[in-house]
Amino acid sequence: MASLLPCNIPVLILLMIIPFMITAAQNPPSPGYYPGSRISTIGFDQGYRNLWGAQHQRVEQGSVTLWLDRSSGSGYKSLRPYQSGYFGADVKLQPGYTAGVITSFYLSNNEAHPGDHDEIDIEFLGTTPDKPYTLQTNVYIRGSGDRNIIGREMKFHLWFDPTQDFHNYAILWTPSEIIFLVDDVPIRRYPRKSDATFPLRPMWVYGSIWDASSWATEDGKYRADYNYQPFIGRYKNFKIGGCAAEGPASCRPPSASPSGSGGLSQQQQSGMEWVQRNYLVYDYCRDWKRDHTQTPEC
Repeated sequence: MASLLPCNIPVLILLMIIPFMITAAQNPPSPGYYPGSRISTIGFDQGYRNLWGAQHQRVEQGSVTLWLDRSSGSGYKSLRPYQSGYFGADVKLQPGYTAGVITSFYLSNNEAHPGDHDEIDIEFLGTTPDKPYTLQTNVYIRGSGDRNIIGREMKFHLWFDPTQDFHNYAILWTPSEIIFLVDDVPIRRYPRKSDATFPLRPMWVYGSIWDASSWATEDGKYRADYNYQPFIGRYKNFKIGGCAAEGPASCRPPSASPSGSGGLSQQQQSGMEWVQRNYLVYDYCRDWKRDHTQTPEC
């Protein structure tokens, strides 16, 4: 028995450390700084109101649940427009068959500038049970997406199952950059390279769930199947740290980095590169089928 002990000890140690190694491999490195932690959480009614589908929306203890069925989806809107800021929420998605369904959190001025609007999107593209959700980030500037469809999509899978628990998703929009964050890990940075390729007009904050069967899942191959209704999106722990459109010109939005001067720290940059190396599934700048004269920032 004693002679077996030296051989068994390394095996036992290996069995103990393998789960930690797997977890470390699946999670991004620490960003070292968490901009969301500096923004106070607000209840739904403190920052938002129903926009449409009131019968498909339930507000409880500061959170909101939206659902989509054959009759309608639902959406909400911030109480005021913003010129810049940090906008986030914890979201939990529905498991199972959700093809064709979009659950979203985004900024837009479509109601103020129909046909000529700006937009910054976080959209969860529904899926079939054998495939993961896709998180789509997008930026539209002055009507692109209306008359002139010029999307700036970057799509990701996630390093966790977004149906198992709430996770935080946020947009940080400043006069110089847009940063998309998941659990305060930057996944995409979109810098202002010119006024023509950057949204500068005030926007409202929105959330919604709706049927986008024509394109959401594998370019419309799989459509919403209402045998699985209702499709549910849950939102809580809302955070708004922004400069209201009617606020003072001296207002400055939060910074994504500890320096306070914009951009990302080296540690945050490393985290973003890890996400893009392991979970980026589409980048419009690398799509050779696109006309990149329309996206000069590439």
